[in-house]
Amino acid sequence: MAKVTFDELLDAGVHFGHLSRKWNPNMAPYIFGEKKGIHIIDRNKTVVKLEEAASAMKQIAKSGKKILFVATKKQAKDIVAEKVSAIGMPFVTERWPGGMLTNFATQRKSVKKMAHLDKMMSDGTLSVVSKKERLQISRQKSKMEKLIGSIADLNRLPAALFIVDTVKEHIAVDEAIKLGIPTIAICDTNSDPSLIDFPIPANDDASKSIELILKCMVSSIEEGLSERKVDKEQERERDAANEEEAGDRTAGGSDEESAEAGDKKKASGLRSRKSAPKK
Repeated sequence: MAKVTFDELLDAGVHFGHLSRKWNPNMAPYIFGEKKGIHIIDRNKTVVKLEEAASAMKQIAKSGKKILFVATKKQAKDIVAEKVSAIGMPFVTERWPGGMLTNFATQRKSVKKMAHLDKMMSDGTLSVVSKKERLQISRQKSKMEKLIGSIADLNRLPAALFIVDTVKEHIAVDEAIKLGIPTIAICDTNSDPSLIDFPIPANDDASKSIELILKCMVSSIEEGLSERKVDKEQERERDAANEEEAGDRTAGGSDEESAEAGDKKKASGLRSRKSAPKK
């Protein structure tokens, strides 16, 4: 897991919170103090919570499950799309489709419809329809691609959600809580960390702060995926060795049985010769 230093947190402005009049009292344990009407987040708490969240992300990735990243605010959407797509995890950066988790079956139907439209456009099916219909289908597909294209590979509910700004993404938080899906989130001083399983007290408005924390999360996921790959290779090697050993045992047992059968045949022949009457 990538270690984050205090200097990196300071340079990224992770410690800057919201105006003190906009704070959430549940964030009190993570606030160091106040300066010029702005709350300052305790970086010691940030480091501790960041390590806990990174460890959780690593274990989930190692188990082979998916983590859904949610970040629709302007400062975060491009960063999330760039970094998360590189590790093959699903993400939502345009608009949270209401009922995406609680009504997951309907969302899967939308994904299948998008795939069907894509197939129609690629195999020449649209060549027989009018120009106006082609344009309408193309626009519909572009809109669906923008909204749900990044979750096309999400065939089942995610194992966890990583959220940037829980106040803005409150619907995603509510759906995750309702379904019992663990949540990992960047919580600013106006957020309620009691709703999140792994809160990371940090500035969720500065792009540098978001990028630094996301970099740490992505690094942990990459480690988990790498360890999973190594474990699978070792398991395959053990299975191959066990099969080879079982084959050797079977072959050895057959040779012993053949030798034993030969000895019995020889002994039987000797007994028959001894019992035969002499002429």
